[in-house]
Amino acid sequence: MASLWLPFFLVLIAPPPMRPSSLPWQDTTEGKATIAGQILSALERAAFFLEERLPEINLDGMVGARVLEEHLRSVQEEWAQDTLLQPLGMRVGTLAAKLEALIQQSLFYLRQSDPEYLREFQPTLQPGFWKLPHAWSLTNASLVYPTFEAQDSFSEESSDTCLVQLLGTGTHSSQPCEPSDACASLMTKPGCSGYCLSHQLLFFLWARMKGCTKGPFRQSQHHIRVFCANMMDLNRRAEAIGYVYPTRDIFMENIMFCGMGGFSDFYKLRWLEAILSWQKKQKGCFGEPDAEDEESSKAIQYQRHLLRRVKRREKQFTDGCSSHNTATAVAALGGFLYILAEYPPASRQQHPSTLPPPRR
Repeated sequence: MASLWLPFFLVLIAPPPMRPSSLPWQDTTEGKATIAGQILSALERAAFFLEERLPEINLDGMVGARVLEEHLRSVQEEWAQDTLLQPLGMRVGTLAAKLEALIQQSLFYLRQSDPEYLREFQPTLQPGFWKLPHAWSLTNASLVYPTFEAQDSFSEESSDTCLVQLLGTGTHSSQPCEPSDACASLMTKPGCSGYCLSHQLLFFLWARMKGCTKGPFRQSQHHIRVFCANMMDLNRRAEAIGYVYPTRDIFMENIMFCGMGGFSDFYKLRWLEAILSWQKKQKGCFGEPDAEDEESSKAIQYQRHLLRRVKRREKQFTDGCSSHNTATAVAALGGFLYILAEYPPASRQQHPSTLPPPRR
C-alpha cells in the first residue's frame, strides 16, 4: 500500500502541552450534531472530489472511501434511533450510498491502470472487510520505544509482499494468514516509525479482520498496543512542529488505523479541528498546502524530494490534491463520526480535549 517517508527530525521534538479546542464540546445531542455537521460537510465535499477525479484515483484512495463507507453505515444505524439526529442520519445514508457507487465504478478504471495491484488488494475494497471496534481503550505511554530506527530501512515492496501473503492473494495459490518467517520478523520488528510503523499495525489489523490466530498472530493485541502507543507519540510530535505538510498524511493515517484498533484517545477535538482546516474547500481534496511563506515552500520542496526517492503508487495532482492524503483524511474523519455516534451525551464539569471511551 502507498507510503511516504516521515522526516526523521520529527522524532527529536518533544511532545507539546495539551491545549483546548475551539470546537464545541459534544456533551449534548445538540453539541454532537454541531460537530457531526461540520465533519459531514467536509466529507460531502471530498466525495465530490472523488467523483470528479474517479478515473485517476488509485486503489489506496478508494480504500479510504471504503473505510469511510463502513463508518457511515454504522453511524446511520445509530442515529436512526434519535429524533434530533435523524436529519444528519439521512445525510450520512445518502453519502454512504454515493461512496458505494463510486467504489464500484472505480473498479473499471483500476483494472485498466493497475490490474495486478487490484487483484492483490481487492479484498480491502469489499463490503464488510473492514471491521469497526466495539471496545475501546487508551494508549499506554510506557510502551513507547526509547529510540527509533532510521526510516530508510523501510521498503514498501517488502511490506506489500507481506500484506499479500496475509491476504492470500498471491499468484502462487497462497493461503491467508500464513506469512513467511521473514514477514513475521519484519512486521514485529521494534523501533519502527512513520509508515514502517503504520504498515506493521495494518498487518495485524488485517490479521484480526481475517480471523488469523496462529503464529505471530497469537500476540496480535500486544503488537497493536505497542504500535499505537508509538503512533500516538509520533502524532504528538507532529503536532509539536505545527503539522508541517510532510507529516500530515501519516498523522491522519495513524488516527485512521489506531481508531480502528479501538484507541479512543486518537480522537482529540483539536486534531479534528486541524484536519478540517487542511481541506481545500473549493476542490474538496486534501493535499499540498498553498505555499504562503518561505517555511511552507521549503516543506513542500522537501516532500517532493522524498517522493522522488520512493517508488509509490501515490497520485499527486497538479493542483496540489493528493489521492492518498484525501483517503487518510476521509477515513480518519469517518472515525470521528463513528465515535461521536457511539459516545453517549452526558453533562460534565470539565471539557477534556479527547473523547473518552464510549460505553459499550
